[in-house]
Amino acid sequence: MRINMNIQSKKLELVQLILNTEKPSVLARAESVLKGKAVDWWDEISPEEREAIEKGLSEADKGELMPLEEVIKEIKAKYKFD
Repeated sequence: MRINMNIQSKKLELVQLILNTEKPSVLARAESVLKGKAVDWWDEISPEEREAIEKGLSEADKGELMPLEEVIKEIKAKYKFD
């Protein structure tokens, strides 16, 4: 009986969270989980993020790559890491 009460308590807590959210992405994710649908991360990122990924893939396909050491050097300089 105790396990059943914990489950019921958790269900009520989740229902309250769902009722209080104003985020469509949270509702979509909850719906997909509860209905057993797979969620594709690509559909959940912003158009700007998609564009940046596609640009990076295009550059890589063209061989426009930067050595890791150079990337690390730029990041350290930009964020003032030693």
